[in-house]
Amino acid sequence: MPEEAAPQKAAPGEAVTVAELSESDLLTRIFPRLAMDSRHAAATLLGPGDDAAIVAAPDGRTVISIDTQVQDQDFRLQWPNGYRTTGFDVGWKAAAQNLSDINAMGATATSMVVSLTLPRDTPVSWVEDLADGLAAGIRKLGADSCSVAGGDLGRGREISVSVAVLGTLSGGSPVLRSGACPGDVLALAGTVGRAAAGLALLESDAGIESLAPEQRKLVALQCRPVPPLAAGPLARSGGATAMLDISDGLLRDGARLARSSGVVLDLDPQALRQLSEGLEPASDLLNADPMEWVLAGGEDHGLLATFPPGVQVPPGFTAIGSVQALGESESPGIKIAGHAADTGGWDHFAH
Repeated sequence: MPEEAAPQKAAPGEAVTVAELSESDLLTRIFPRLAMDSRHAAATLLGPGDDAAIVAAPDGRTVISIDTQVQDQDFRLQWPNGYRTTGFDVGWKAAAQNLSDINAMGATATSMVVSLTLPRDTPVSWVEDLADGLAAGIRKLGADSCSVAGGDLGRGREISVSVAVLGTLSGGSPVLRSGACPGDVLALAGTVGRAAAGLALLESDAGIESLAPEQRKLVALQCRPVPPLAAGPLARSGGATAMLDISDGLLRDGARLARSSGVVLDLDPQALRQLSEGLEPASDLLNADPMEWVLAGGEDHGLLATFPPGVQVPPGFTAIGSVQALGESESPGIKIAGHAADTGGWDHFAH
C-alpha cells in the first residue's frame, strides 16, 4: 500500500483544501458528522474504522442499489444562473436518490457506504458540508433505520460521489417492475416536473438572486429532492403489483415498467394537467411548456405504481391512468388518452 503524501500547508487567509490533510485526518473530520443515533444505526453491527463494515440482515435477504454523481455530468459547482452547488446539496441528493431506489422495491433502507473522489484543491469545508448533507438527508427524509457504515476516499480530476445503499424487506415479497396487469390502476406518489423546472432555472440566465421565492423552491427541489420514502413500503403492503422510481422522467420510466410487465400504460390528460400545477413561476419566466417537465423531467424521485382494480390506492398516491392489455400487433409502451407518447426523458449516454 503506498504511503500517504505529505500534506501541503495553505497560505494564510486561504481555505484549507484536501491536499493539506492526510486521508486519516480528512476521515477524522468526516466520520463525526455521519454519526447517527441508535435508531438509525441499529442495523450497523460494525461501522467505520475497519476494512469492512458489518450490517445485520434479519430478513435473510438484502436489497442493494448504487448510484453516482459526477461533477459536470450530474451537477455543476457553479450554474449559468450563478447558483453555487454546496457540498450539502450533493450529500443530500446522494442520500435521496439512493434511498428512493430502495423505496421503489417496497423495502426499507438500513445502511450506506460512500465513496468520494476529490480533486486536490477541493476545500475541506466543502467535504464536511457534504457529510452534513448526507446525514441530514437520511434523517430528514425519514430513513429512520439507515446509517452510513463506511466508505472510501480517493483523488481524481473531478468530484465524484458514489453511494451504495442496503435495505430490508422485513418479510413479504419485493415489488418489481414486471407485475402490472391489465385493469390495474396506475398511480403516482410524490411529484414530477419540479426538479426539471429547477434545472431549467439553474441553466438559464435568470440570476439566482433575482428569483422569486416560488422559483427558488423549484431550484431547491432539483438540488435537494424529497422522495416519498414512506410510500414504498405502504404500496407494498397495500397490494401494489408493480413499482419503480421516477428518476429519468414519467414517460421514459413508465415505458420501462410497461415493457417489463408486457402491458400498455395509458395516462389521463386531466391528471397530468393537475401534476403541472405549481410550475407556472418557472414556465412563465422561461416561456416554457410545463407539460414537458411533467412528462420528460426526472430527479423528483417520485414513485410510479400499479394497483389491482377495486383496491383502494394508499394515502399519498394519486391515480393518473390505467394499465391496458396489448392490442393486436401492439408493443408494450405508454400512451396519453389512447395515443402513443414519445418517451423522451433523460438518457446518460444520449445527452
